Amino acid sequence: MKLSWTGLWVLAGTALCCSHHDEEAVPQEVREELLKKWNQEWSFSGHASFAHLKPVKCLVEPDEKYDIAIIGAPFDTAVSYRPGARFGPRAIRAASARQMAGTSYNTRAGINPYSSWATVKDCGDIPITPFDNGLAERQMYEAFLELGTRSPVTPASSEYGSKGISAGKSKLVTLGGDHSVALPALRALYQIYQKPITVLHFDAHLDTWNPVRYSAYWQSEQSAFNHGSFFHKASREGLICNSTSAHAGLRTRLTGIDDSDYTAPGTPEQGFMRIHADDIDELGGPMGVVNKIMERIGLDLDQPVYLSVDIDVLDPSTAPGTGTPEPGGWTTREFIRILRGIEKLNIVGADIVEVSPSYDNKGETTALAAAQVAYEIITSMVKNGAGKDLGGWYGRKESVTQESVPVVDAEAEVEAEVPEPESVLKDEL
Repeated sequence: MKLSWTGLWVLAGTALCCSHHDEEAVPQEVREELLKKWNQEWSFSGHASFAHLKPVKCLVEPDEKYDIAIIGAPFDTAVSYRPGARFGPRAIRAASARQMAGTSYNTRAGINPYSSWATVKDCGDIPITPFDNGLAERQMYEAFLELGTRSPVTPASSEYGSKGISAGKSKLVTLGGDHSVALPALRALYQIYQKPITVLHFDAHLDTWNPVRYSAYWQSEQSAFNHGSFFHKASREGLICNSTSAHAGLRTRLTGIDDSDYTAPGTPEQGFMRIHADDIDELGGPMGVVNKIMERIGLDLDQPVYLSVDIDVLDPSTAPGTGTPEPGGWTTREFIRILRGIEKLNIVGADIVEVSPSYDNKGETTALAAAQVAYEIITSMVKNGAGKDLGGWYGRKESVTQESVPVVDAEAEVEAEVPEPESVLKDEL
C-alpha cells in the first residue's frame, strides 16, 4: 500500500501525540526514582552554562525572574588591538565548570551563593550584531534595560535581598565581550536608578581617553564608541558619579611627551581616583588597596556602585588571554583578595570583560581567573542580602559588635576539646 506525504505526516503526528500522552501518564513515583538515579552532574558534564545553572534565554522569556542574572555580551568589534573577546562568555562559562550548587560554599564569605536566598540564573547571550557597532550599542542597551528592570524573585519587603536604593531590583553580571559593553550597561543603570553611578574600575588602562587619542583627523560619531573611550562618553553623558569613582591596577602608557592625560584641566580623567598597579607595594599589599577604595567610595546604601573588571588588570604571566596585555599587573591571588575586601559595597551591577580565549594558554588560566572573579562578585552580592552578618574569612567568625573580641583558632579549639586516645581509655576504665 502506498502512502502519500500527507498520510505520513498524519501518522507521524499521531505517534507524537501518543508519545506525549504516554509521557504525561508516567507515575509520580517513577519520576522520583528517575530523578534519584540520573539527576546528577559532574563538573565535566552537562551543558556549558555558568556554574551549571539552568540556562534560560531570559530575553525571550518575559516571565522569567531572578535576583541575579548572568548575561553574555559576545561583542568585540570596538577593540583597538587584538580581537577575540566575542568568545569570552563561552570560555568563562566553560571555566566555571567546577562551580556547582552543591559544592560552592565560599569559606571566606560564610555562604554558598548558589544555595542561599538568591535566585541566580544564566540568561544566555545578547544576540549582538558584529556588522554595525551603532546597532550593537543599541541592542546591548535595550537588553540591559529589559533584564535590569524586571522585578526580582525576592521583593523589597523581604528580610533578604539588597537594601537601600537597590532594594527590590534585579542585578546583572555581564560576561564580555570587549570593555565597550560597559557604556550601554551604565546607560541602562542610569535609567533604572535615575542618578549617576559610582564606577569601580579594575583595569591596566584608563578607558577615559578622549576619542581623538586614536585619530584627530578621522572622526565620526561612531568611532567614539570603542573600548578605550567609553568612560569618556559616559562622563560626558552624566552617567558617572566622578566624585566617588576609582580606577585600580593602572599601568598604561600615556599619550604625548608628558602626563597631560592626568593633568589637563576639565577632562573626565580628573574625576576618578587612580590606584596604580605598583601602589600595592607602597600601600602594604591588597588590604591597603582595599582601604583606599573603601575610603573613596564609602558604604552609602543610596549610592549605586558598578564594578567593571577588565581581566588585563592581572599580569599576562597568569592571564595572557586578553586583547591589550600589559606586563606588571597584579596576581590572581592579590586581585581576588582585593575583591574579597570590598564585599560590603552596594554593587548593583558588574562586568568581567576582555577575555580572549584564542590568546590564552593551555591551562586556560585567563578564563579560570575570570570565572573566579564572577564567583566572588556573585558571592558578595548574595552575602550583602543575607539579612545578617555571616562573618566568614576561612572559618573565623567576625564579631558583629563593636567590642574587640579575640580571634579563636577553630582547629586548635577542636584539638583542645578532643582528648587523646589514651586519656579516653583511662576515663572509661
